[in-house]
Amino acid sequence: MATMMDWLNEIPRLRLGHWPTPLEPLQRLSQELGGPTIWVKRDDCSGLLTGGNKTRKLEYLIADALSEGADTVVTFGAVQSNHARQTASACAKTGLECHLILTRRVPWKSDNYETNGNILLNQLCDAHIHIMESEDAESKTKELIDTLQSDAKKVYLIPPGGSNVTGALGYTACVDELTKQIKEKQINNPIVFHASASAGTQSGLVFGVQTIGAEIPITGINVYHKNPQNLREKIQEILSDLQHTYKGSGVTSIPETAIKIDSSYIGDGYGLPSKKTLDAIRLAASLEGIAFDPVYSGKALQAIIDKTILGDLDDYSDVILIHTGGAFVLPVYQEAITG
Repeated sequence: MATMMDWLNEIPRLRLGHWPTPLEPLQRLSQELGGPTIWVKRDDCSGLLTGGNKTRKLEYLIADALSEGADTVVTFGAVQSNHARQTASACAKTGLECHLILTRRVPWKSDNYETNGNILLNQLCDAHIHIMESEDAESKTKELIDTLQSDAKKVYLIPPGGSNVTGALGYTACVDELTKQIKEKQINNPIVFHASASAGTQSGLVFGVQTIGAEIPITGINVYHKNPQNLREKIQEILSDLQHTYKGSGVTSIPETAIKIDSSYIGDGYGLPSKKTLDAIRLAASLEGIAFDPVYSGKALQAIIDKTILGDLDDYSDVILIHTGGAFVLPVYQEAITG
């Protein structure tokens, strides 16, 4: 029997993750807050070296790279990029040479910021790590690609966060997985929250919901863009590309209201957790035994806790948080967490 997601099966995909990731209730946290039932979609358990949301995107991106005959992948991120770490893992798993352009865009003062956490895991995967200032990234990337090509390498470029029309398909597919779990667990009237930065996860989720005609609000907690309009425009750009590239989806238009962004929890900026972010992380760990990171999902968790206490979520019986991974970065934030 045909389903609304059949068109996705025609697109090359390399299975790298453990699917479906669990959807589990945070019973003690929900009880503590006294609001709706909070569920967590455990994409931190997706595989690829401590997991995370980029695994879903990389299934399509790496498949595309291999179909083009690439033998080398170059991608980008901040020094402690979760995307870079999962790309390093995916390349190790598939035998591709991996180069990571990592920029010092987070002003975090820690002695082990450039040696521990995700950097350590990148090294374990034998990735080539290029750490530099943000303003040098463009010229250094060009130099690197020229060098690789002169060595007869066939290079495949993956954008920051794996966030383009190909990568976003990972979260379009996730919607099919998630809606099945919602039905199985008899969850009614849910709202979905996740950390939003490079726009690929949110674009994919919104497109997936539109594809199946579900009425599930998706709210991205902006953790990166000082000007939220930049995030909105990036989401709109990817959604437009998805519509035009994958006409088999049947999506012809997407209402502006489908793109919900909340920028109240960005704090002092990307990679800089506030006291409330750290309090939220401690609370979830102490009540549920789950580690959230201070850069992405920790801020989305903070938003849910805050909104529950304020009563902003009283219209919902269930709230779903997509845990996008990244807890391995916690050691480089040790002083802030334990201080």
